[in-house]
Amino acid sequence: MATATGISWAAPTETEWLLHSAGLRGDTEEQMRVLAREVLYIAAPKAEVDARPDRVRWPAYRDASGRPCKPVFTRGMLPPWHPDWVFHGVSLGWIADSGLLGGRTLLAVNAGTPAQLFLPTGAEHLARWRRLHAAAGRPERLTGLRHGALRGPLAYGLACGAHLAVSHDVPWNEVGTVYHEYTAELRMLRDSWGITDPAGWRQQVDALLDARNSPAEPDFVLRVREELRAGLDEAPPAELWRETAAGHAQDIGVGHVAVKEIEELVRRIARYEARFRADGLLPPDGRVTTAVAYDYGRAVNLARWGLSARFCTPHEAEQVIVHAGALSKAAYLSWGDFSAGYALGRVLRFDEESYGSYYQQNVTAHRILTDHEGSPWRNIPWR
Repeated sequence: MATATGISWAAPTETEWLLHSAGLRGDTEEQMRVLAREVLYIAAPKAEVDARPDRVRWPAYRDASGRPCKPVFTRGMLPPWHPDWVFHGVSLGWIADSGLLGGRTLLAVNAGTPAQLFLPTGAEHLARWRRLHAAAGRPERLTGLRHGALRGPLAYGLACGAHLAVSHDVPWNEVGTVYHEYTAELRMLRDSWGITDPAGWRQQVDALLDARNSPAEPDFVLRVREELRAGLDEAPPAELWRETAAGHAQDIGVGHVAVKEIEELVRRIARYEARFRADGLLPPDGRVTTAVAYDYGRAVNLARWGLSARFCTPHEAEQVIVHAGALSKAAYLSWGDFSAGYALGRVLRFDEESYGSYYQQNVTAHRILTDHEGSPWRNIPWR
């Protein structure tokens, strides 16, 4: 896109392109609508946030004309990752309610870039921001960074983590400054993963790459079916699959209760696969051969979360992502196979056959990643 000076500028994401093009038209209202559905980022020293994680200190600066401004960035305009600088993620509504802007202070969005805008902060403006943010909703979309990984092993690995990138509305191909905001990342890693330091992050990453985080039983029964299929040269009847899986479980010495759970697991997988076929996650004659994609896909995202939390370096995160991609390629035959394996691992862990949010997020992400012209699944060959 050409800027006001006539110099071509490639916006890093659609958000910056929309801000820039609306600015060229003088359409401030559209710019605010764009901002209302985005996360905006306030820079802060890591040591300061670690000392007071509940506090957002937001220093002002003066522009060339002497006006006081408080700076924020959209995601595509964030500076490169730095171990000592982190970011608060806020919304336009939060800014309006924060009390941190006086009526004389301007909100400086992406100052010094082609996607910049300076917004007045009078009471009527803040009220408008609140209304726009309340009406914005949460988009379900695929986003990517123009300057992010698009080809090669790193992009391949990132594409294996794209389910959560869609669900969390973050660029699928970013290994950089943030995933979510810094303090939210620390809380999530602590509460959901028990991770509070780099050593804990490494331990959990290794468990995912070894496919040891998820329960072993789903892959046990799926292997039984594949062995039966190889011997019969066709899909085994459901009853034969169930009885054989139960017999194998008895042979390795599991108790009666565990054997019954194996039998029920076979039934659950069969029901989920039928639903997958109905919803397009599997072709009419498709099946899931292994559920390790769920661990591998999460390894990609745990690498990104760890980087955002400053528990690893960009090089360490990229190594994990590339490794997870290579493991995924070895385990599956296509992006569709991988997606179905990921979905099965996730719903068996959390959905309890409710077909609720965990299930629906899988369906939405699968459809977007399958259909979107810019999807890595349509632009990066599986083999």
